[in-house]
Amino acid sequence: MQRLEEPGDELVDAVMTASRALLAVVVRSLAAVDEDVTLPQYRALVVLGQRGGMRSAELAAALAVTPPTCTRMCGRLEGKGLVVRERPADDRRAVAVSLSPAGRALVDDVSRRRRDELRTLLAGVPTGRRAAVVEGLRSLADAADEVPERDWTDSVVAP
Repeated sequence: MQRLEEPGDELVDAVMTASRALLAVVVRSLAAVDEDVTLPQYRALVVLGQRGGMRSAELAAALAVTPPTCTRMCGRLEGKGLVVRERPADDRRAVAVSLSPAGRALVDDVSRRRRDELRTLLAGVPTGRRAAVVEGLRSLADAADEVPERDWTDSVVAP
């Protein structure tokens, strides 16, 4: 097994700074929609959008929260009409969670708003440095085991 070198402070500082800028984009995009959804709830909706419906315990693991926390979150999202919870026929003890049409619409709307704002932000990156940004961000996304954007957003259309 290959031993990975620990990243230096310069790399960590650069990613911390960039993550603040990206988080601000997410917060503004989420605040612009009419739903009252928290960032953790939105993350749950995105995970369901990326991976499809799943059992509540699987969603809890994907979100790195406890099953009771996930259950409460899903209850709130179900109350807002953004997810559907059902008991699978093969295991009546489990609960399967999936996006409702309204949940999919919310994720699509926030994603469109994020794309628009990111397009504006990225226009400030010099053309000659954009390939390096793409490579670095793809490496970071791979390390985080994130699903590539185009692999899960079929209804979000780029302008």
